[in-house]
Amino acid sequence: MTNPLEDFTAYLASEKGVSLNTLQAYRSDVEKYIQSGLEIEPFLASLKEKGYKSSSLSRALISLKVYYKFLKREGLIAVNEVKLLQGPKLWQLIPDILSEEEMEKLLDTPPKESYVGARDRAIFELLYSSGLRVSELIQIKINDVDDTFVKVMGKGRKERVVPVGKPAIQAIDFWLSNYRDQFDSEKNPFLFLTEKGKPMSRVEVWRQVKTWAKKAGIKKSISPHTLRHSFATHLLDHGADLRIIQEMLGHASITSTERYTHVSQTGIVSAFHKCHPRQ
Repeated sequence: MTNPLEDFTAYLASEKGVSLNTLQAYRSDVEKYIQSGLEIEPFLASLKEKGYKSSSLSRALISLKVYYKFLKREGLIAVNEVKLLQGPKLWQLIPDILSEEEMEKLLDTPPKESYVGARDRAIFELLYSSGLRVSELIQIKINDVDDTFVKVMGKGRKERVVPVGKPAIQAIDFWLSNYRDQFDSEKNPFLFLTEKGKPMSRVEVWRQVKTWAKKAGIKKSISPHTLRHSFATHLLDHGADLRIIQEMLGHASITSTERYTHVSQTGIVSAFHKCHPRQ
């Protein structure tokens, strides 16, 4: 008799090609779930009660989603139970993360027909597409963006180049050609400006995220950082390796060779285009 957990581990290692850290994390989450004897929602609730951080809860949910997808693929279950739980109640267990459906609502809410709407749509698309910090976003200059990448200045004045998806590029191009060009880009080279032609501040981006989230009918308390968390969560959900996500997020620890293996730009781009849900 086969052991589903062992088969799942072998599947991750052989067919998905995930790193050892990711494999161990997925296996640990699924093993805890099986040993708990609980249904999915009570299991996640129990982790929350034990003080698990939102990032750990999110990863546990992703682990279970990948596990149940595997069980369905192998014919070991008739119904994927996790798919039936994609409702507000489940996501309330994991604060500060938007579901893909909520993310789509937020991205589609700002109207392109106004200066602020076109700008904020481009801002949200870029934050979600590339997982940027708001401090990085407001420093981006027009020349830092091309059709494939955005160049950002991260923590500790460390520069990195991050892939950008087509929807974000399209939103930025629309903003540039229809509204941004009313201001002199030589005098003020920043990509995103207020209606008075001044560079955007963190507070202004934060305020706009709150405003449009409310208009989109999103009940969660979110911030620009929520889009960054959602970026990472959705990439994980679609099978991206943790090392690649850490590199794209610009975490300082990615440069530590004793902890992480360096990933080439080619590998990052390939995983990004394969795994990001909005491509």
